[in-house]
Amino acid sequence: MPAFARLASLLAAASPGRPWLERVLPEPLLREGPRDLLWWQWLALPLGALLAVAAGWLLGLVVRRLLGHLFARTATTWDDQLLERLAGPITVLCAIGAAALLLSGLGLPAGAEAALGRGLHAGTYFVFFWAGLRALDLTFRLIAASPWGRAHAAGVSLLPIGRKISKVVLVAIGAIAVLTELGYPVASLLAGLGIGGLALALAAQKTVENLFGSLAISFDQPFRVGDFVRVEDVQGTVESVGLRSTRIRTLDRTVVSIPNGKLADMRTETFAARDRLRLACKLSLAYGTTAAQVRAVLEQVEALLRAHPRIWPDDVQVRLVALAESSLDVELMAWFRTADWNEFLAIRQEMLIRFMEVVERCGTELAFPTRTVRLVHEPERRP
Repeated sequence: MPAFARLASLLAAASPGRPWLERVLPEPLLREGPRDLLWWQWLALPLGALLAVAAGWLLGLVVRRLLGHLFARTATTWDDQLLERLAGPITVLCAIGAAALLLSGLGLPAGAEAALGRGLHAGTYFVFFWAGLRALDLTFRLIAASPWGRAHAAGVSLLPIGRKISKVVLVAIGAIAVLTELGYPVASLLAGLGIGGLALALAAQKTVENLFGSLAISFDQPFRVGDFVRVEDVQGTVESVGLRSTRIRTLDRTVVSIPNGKLADMRTETFAARDRLRLACKLSLAYGTTAAQVRAVLEQVEALLRAHPRIWPDDVQVRLVALAESSLDVELMAWFRTADWNEFLAIRQEMLIRFMEVVERCGTELAFPTRTVRLVHEPERRP
């Protein structure tokens, strides 16, 4: 009973306007500490932060479960993916809400409560812009995988640059909102950034040039990621087109980075745009081949080419082009309807072997470089 009597006396002595905790706490905790806060309030702040984190995790779990059951009833999948990516922001937002409720029960001085309130408001802005970045990534990914994206390859190639620019703009707006809520003079800061930005722009002309070069490449579409290209003396597969440079993986498995400002003015050749591949070679027949044998080789080689199921029949050329020093040169040129380089290599190998068989069937052979030296013996002259 003495304990209950003491508690009753404390409650009676406490002023009705004070928090209920101050009516039951011991006197040492009611003394004033730093920053005009009582000692019990200093102890309650970290404890309240831990409780807010725990409550945020629990409330976030409940909210995600409820939304998950709701989204599971829809026929689309983008809402489920969005909920998965927004798990972190939802948890943090619930923790901020729990912290705001706990803060209202601490009875802090007006200045401290306003400062903590600004911090919670700034945290709320941060969470919303964080969720915006997560949703932005998902949005661009869904656009690329949509029927529109599959039908407009040129537009899809612009999405990575658009996503990066959108992220930069969103982060800048979010930073301004958070700084404004925290009480920083954003107007003077922006004015200072404007002057500094002018100086920075003058010093970063190459960077700006590369940025506009990347935009020019994206709009003009001379190549896309994954294309095999030749850029002057560099050959390889385009791995990425960034804001500053384009990276090309060469046949030696090295990576060449070319600034986009220079690349926009360079001569580029892409092999991915080919609708058919060309076979061009020369058959050098040995001297001693008769005219009838030459005609037989020409006819059979052309018939062999036209009989191939992948041949482009509109332009098949097999001609005797030169009586060279050591051979009779037959030049042939044909196109095969394939864009797959590996398939073309197999076709070319098979055709070259069949050309050799044609030459053998016609009773002649392929020449190799030779030169005949004739020595003339002159009789000795007597004086």
